[in-house]
Amino acid sequence: MSKNTNHQDHSTGHIIQSLIVNLLITAAKGFAAFMTASGSMLAETIHSFADCGNQVLLLMGVKQARRKPDAKHPLGYGRSVYFWSFMVAMLLFSLGGMFSIYEGFHKLEHPEPVENVMWGVGILAFSLCLEGYSTFSNIVELNKRKKDKSFFQFLKDTKDSDLVVIFGENSAACVGLVFALIALLISYYTGGGRYDAFGSISIGLVLIGVAVFLAKEVKSLLIGESADPTISVKAAEIATKHPLIKEMLNCITIQQGPGEVLACIKIVCEPNLNTIQVSSLINDFEAQLRTECPEVRWLFVEPDLRKY
Repeated sequence: MSKNTNHQDHSTGHIIQSLIVNLLITAAKGFAAFMTASGSMLAETIHSFADCGNQVLLLMGVKQARRKPDAKHPLGYGRSVYFWSFMVAMLLFSLGGMFSIYEGFHKLEHPEPVENVMWGVGILAFSLCLEGYSTFSNIVELNKRKKDKSFFQFLKDTKDSDLVVIFGENSAACVGLVFALIALLISYYTGGGRYDAFGSISIGLVLIGVAVFLAKEVKSLLIGESADPTISVKAAEIATKHPLIKEMLNCITIQQGPGEVLACIKIVCEPNLNTIQVSSLINDFEAQLRTECPEVRWLFVEPDLRKY
């Protein structure tokens, strides 16, 4: 199994897990919003509903990214997952964040007392347990991949946008649930509906913050971000050790999708080599680099001459 397929299988599993969790939570929150007339609870219901739609989009992206290259897309469809990840960030910003803030200001203008609070508290606690488990699973998977990087540095550097989006959504959901729980309890004990409105606005701000972070990171991948610099380092090491290569002049890498890299390399060969020798040299170099870096799916090596 290729590294790319392995990553996609892990990511698909986490997306499906989060989708199932959010379907259960959406139904529970919707019932609680109806029972309590809470703006924070309604904001959380919309948030979870939006998350369900987002996860369906991510599944579409992962499926499209697995399509084989064709004449129209000779480098494959790997970036499809980045496009849909960016769309998820936009939906999280608009349908999740902006709607929650709108609902909060609406409640500020027309505050209403919350009702049947214990229903809301119980369902929020239930939802928090489910979201917490899902988020913990994401953290475990991210920790497996981060190697020697710090957790937050890995979030910024990783090319697995779908897994980062799922983690961002689940983390925002956990924070939002805590805000909703606090707002609901304060509104109940004080009798002031405005606290519930503030909870809804706080949830919206959290969602917008997460959406902006995700959009910024995914945009870089979408327009063409360089791959892990260790690929260039490995290529330079192989070139240095090869007896017929004098040096590596340049190495350009582009991340084409999770676990898929395009690399273009220019090397300086020993002079006086014939065409067959140069071709054999390049094939040997390519084979070594693919062994060291299996994520390199497309590799173009160009020979050059330099006077010393």
